[in-house]
Amino acid sequence: MRIPAHSVCTAIRDDIVSGVYERGSRLTEELLARRYGVSRVPVREALRTLESEGFVVTRRHAGACVAEPTEQEAVDLLEVRMLLEPLGAARAAQRRTDAHLKVLRGLVKLGQERARRGEGEDLRALGGWFHETLAQASGSPGLIAMLTQLRHKIAWMYAVEQPARPVDSWAEHGAIVDAVARGDADRARALAAQHAERAASVHRLRRPERTGRVPGPPRVSTSQHPVNTAGVRH
Repeated sequence: MRIPAHSVCTAIRDDIVSGVYERGSRLTEELLARRYGVSRVPVREALRTLESEGFVVTRRHAGACVAEPTEQEAVDLLEVRMLLEPLGAARAAQRRTDAHLKVLRGLVKLGQERARRGEGEDLRALGGWFHETLAQASGSPGLIAMLTQLRHKIAWMYAVEQPARPVDSWAEHGAIVDAVARGDADRARALAAQHAERAASVHRLRRPERTGRVPGPPRVSTSQHPVNTAGVRH
């Protein structure tokens, strides 16, 4: 069985985002292949993809390393998201399917219930699923890919605090879904823009500690990160 490069790419990206690999640390094909239980071929392909996404850089004499984004790059990401998410909501109002609408309404119902109960951890996951589904409803593969990559990079660079009034945040989600359901693209765009602007205020830039050490092999947790092989053909 050959593990596809996209599965390896997802595993490495998840570990970069979660901080398993420190910024600036080296990513050697041999160690990554051993960690994920794959050959070096899909690792090499995954590193190329991650470099194109901005998670990895290739340095002379060091090879592949985890990128070290600047604060300005991080600020730019939030600004780009504030432009793209409203566009996605407007397109969702024009292109959504009944299945998309059903999922969005279900997520809003769950989010509103758990916001009233103060279940913060569940709300973070539900919020991610909501925005992912809204992007999918746009029916634009290019836009979906850009928004997905933005979410990964923002999660890597920022810590997100719980909104002061999560009930209000989920009321905003509900209003966006209502506009999408009515096919009101202008309303959906305006509401999504307001929501994205408010959401940006709870993002706090992660400031990695400067240890002064020379970048070396990746420092990883002791637990293994198995690659998801679901759907891989034997």
